[in-house]
Amino acid sequence: MSILSDLRSLTSPQRNAVVASFLGWTLDAFDFFILVFVMKYVAEEFGTDIARVTIALTLTLAMRPLGALIFGYAADRFGRRPTLMVNILLYSALEFASGFAPTLTVLIILRALYGIAMGGEWGVGASLTMETIPPKTRGLVSGLLQAGYPAGYLLASLAFFLLFPLVGWRGMFMIGALPALVVFYVRSNIDESPIFLARRRNPDRSALWRTLRRHAGLTIYTILLMTAFNFFSHGTQDLYPTFLEVQQKFSTTTVGTIAVVYNLAAIFGGITFGLLSERIGRRRAIVLAALFAIPVIPLWVYSSGPLMLALGAFLMQFAVQGAWGIIPAHLNELSPDEIRGTFPGFTYQLGNLLASANATLQAGLAERYNGDYAFALATVVGVVAIAVALLAGFGVEAKGVEFGKTRDESRNGDRGWLERDPVVSP
Repeated sequence: MSILSDLRSLTSPQRNAVVASFLGWTLDAFDFFILVFVMKYVAEEFGTDIARVTIALTLTLAMRPLGALIFGYAADRFGRRPTLMVNILLYSALEFASGFAPTLTVLIILRALYGIAMGGEWGVGASLTMETIPPKTRGLVSGLLQAGYPAGYLLASLAFFLLFPLVGWRGMFMIGALPALVVFYVRSNIDESPIFLARRRNPDRSALWRTLRRHAGLTIYTILLMTAFNFFSHGTQDLYPTFLEVQQKFSTTTVGTIAVVYNLAAIFGGITFGLLSERIGRRRAIVLAALFAIPVIPLWVYSSGPLMLALGAFLMQFAVQGAWGIIPAHLNELSPDEIRGTFPGFTYQLGNLLASANATLQAGLAERYNGDYAFALATVVGVVAIAVALLAGFGVEAKGVEFGKTRDESRNGDRGWLERDPVVSP
């Protein structure tokens, strides 16, 4: 009942901002995960192995910080709304072009460019939404926004299940151009962030680097946290379909069905833990989700048969994306006001850069142990789940901070040990 009342409390412009950001991130994730499902077939067409194809994934992730910086700076300079529209158009065009790649090298280059576009969307969309909605709804909306990521994975799963036999891997990338249609919704229904409009009256073009230097401790901490988080998500997602196809030898239909199951769990987990974070705090909710993932590992990769593996995958993604469901609110609350268009996305994507070798690392580890993808998946996830819990548990948060006010005016939050002018906890 509280969920419905919170959603009803949003005005029409606030709801439109949530919908636009959700769709932008959903379809961005859809485009990214298409490659995850077709790596085996790309490798076969270009006469190479899966480990070499994963370089495309690695470069996509590695280029995302550059996109976060470019589009984040544009969002802080020109506004969240126009930047979001350009961003969506660009990643849709690059996705479409990927379907025409004549060689693996060209595909890798296109996916690297796609990574720049993908890197910008999350930070711009999240800042637009978090600056528009009331503080009390951030936990719920954070879970909803982050649920866009597994929702995109779910759409990719369904597309792979239903359309791959008809269109092949190239056709899958061409279908990925459809997100461009979201731009019409953004143009027609979304208002600019009120926080950006207030700050535009007094622009400060040197704010980015000066503010990052002033908050160096917070910046480093956030990058480390997001490195662990990105290993957590990509370590459980990127090679899991390959594990099911290659090691378990499941059919395309079975792999697609299991992917649908665990992405439904991810959506439910993100919303559940996002809401929980409003009650127990951002850090405690993240720790709880991360620790829940550890005992699930044996069921997730070492059980037998599609039914038990689907159950393990369901529980794993409930935990992983449960922790992630808190991140949009958490990073935007920690962010300095003057660079909120840049800071959340940039630190998130720098964490992605540091975790970008995950797929290649796991594939290489599996090949070293005679194709044992289960061992590679379990090893990485066991380590990073502990890292996420420790970094979050001993870290900081600013739950409920009021955007656009000075720290004397907004006393909520606990991040003082990372700043020169600390926020006093209530």
